[in-house]
Amino acid sequence: MQHILVYSDSLSWGIVPMTRQRLQFDQRWPGVMEIALCASGCKSRVIEDCLNGRRTVWDDPFKPGRNGLVGLAQRIEMHSPLALVVLMLGTNDFQSMHAHNAWHASRGIAALVSAIRTAPVEPGMPVPPILVIAPPAIRTPKGSIAPKFTDGAAKCIGLAAAYRTVCDELGCHFFDAGEVVTSSNLDGVHLDLAQHLTLGHAVAGLVKPLLSIEGH
Repeated sequence: MQHILVYSDSLSWGIVPMTRQRLQFDQRWPGVMEIALCASGCKSRVIEDCLNGRRTVWDDPFKPGRNGLVGLAQRIEMHSPLALVVLMLGTNDFQSMHAHNAWHASRGIAALVSAIRTAPVEPGMPVPPILVIAPPAIRTPKGSIAPKFTDGAAKCIGLAAAYRTVCDELGCHFFDAGEVVTSSNLDGVHLDLAQHLTLGHAVAGLVKPLLSIEGH
């Protein structure tokens, strides 16, 4: 049984667009991935550490605990040994209270990668490989979250390319979620049920050979 840590935000937590409800485990993309991997003979357990509003490395001025860098090393220590860490963050870096662009978010991802690789794991336990997933681009924000994501669509331009560059520099695996899904038509930010299913299967297909490679 191989353990995969998914470190993310509301897009992976499974918030139902335009509500405060949550999709079930087998509907959220990390759960879909776990089920697909196990069904293919790759026995895996996905550990979901997904917090609504989490940034890469910045604080939320209104809610505590949204800085993704704080406590990450201890989470790696806590859950080790890990076969893989999946990072899918960045969307909240573009909230209206931040003047960030894609480059800033990519530097945040680089800091998270460093924290994972320098975590104080027990002697002999592996430093886990890292898969960085660029979230789909923000579209026109709608509903109650619209003020929170004002100008987010412009700020996030170039995110996938910036993340790819960082992953090339740091030797991480990379996937652009925007190649297979878009942000919800309903709120312009999150993922609909069908998109969770699509993304979960796509990431499972990418992760399975990575686990096999790392396992040997």
